[in-house]
Amino acid sequence: MESIWETESLDLCLLPYGCISTGNRIGMIEIVKDATTIANIQQSVVGSTGAFKDEILYQWLRDKCVSEDKFQHAVEKFLYSCGGYCVATYVLGIGDRHNDNIMITESGNLFHIDFGHILGNYKSFMGISKEWVPFVLTPDFLYVMGTTGKKSSPHFQKFQDVCVKAYLALRHHTNLLIILFSMMLMTGMPQLTSKEDIEYIREALTVGCSEDEAQRHLLDQIEICREKGWMVQINWFVHLVLGIKQGVEKRST
Repeated sequence: MESIWETESLDLCLLPYGCISTGNRIGMIEIVKDATTIANIQQSVVGSTGAFKDEILYQWLRDKCVSEDKFQHAVEKFLYSCGGYCVATYVLGIGDRHNDNIMITESGNLFHIDFGHILGNYKSFMGISKEWVPFVLTPDFLYVMGTTGKKSSPHFQKFQDVCVKAYLALRHHTNLLIILFSMMLMTGMPQLTSKEDIEYIREALTVGCSEDEAQRHLLDQIEICREKGWMVQINWFVHLVLGIKQGVEKRST
């Protein structure tokens, strides 16, 4: 995807860190320096309720930037990288997107980790899907872009434009993405075992629709994320509470 976007002169500030298998359940993963999880940032200020504090991420990023110019550059990187990962995780159907699976560098690069649930094979609890939004665009992310609620801002408008351009660029290369996943059918990945799994990508890229329809579709997904951001915050709060509880239990034993 990064290569496709580069051909369209789109630099979405992605961080596709290296990961290589060296044996059965053995491998190496690249460390991204000067980065932390969204969960760590939220928890470090007010504990589990940090999941509901929209301004915490904004303030953390401002504290890491020693000048206004650096801060504005970090915000720019944030909106581009956030847009890139929103589109990528949506098209690939990547689930289990909680605040310990999303990280950010001190220079503003947002990036996702841990891709154990793909192509719409989402986690569920008692038959109910744990994925409530098409992709992660929470109120704290929007706060960094200078917007809250239904309000807009120049940064948010730019974010929308970035997402649309990235999405339409991928649609131009739908066949390439389908071929790449078809080649991986025999690798033994549990969530990629049949052509039906790959069909998810065709649906996500709205194959058969016009570009105008595809653009409207993606903008609609962004609005769904804005409307249901509070639901994601609840999910993140529960994740933080359970993480603290498990940590206490481990220390007590």
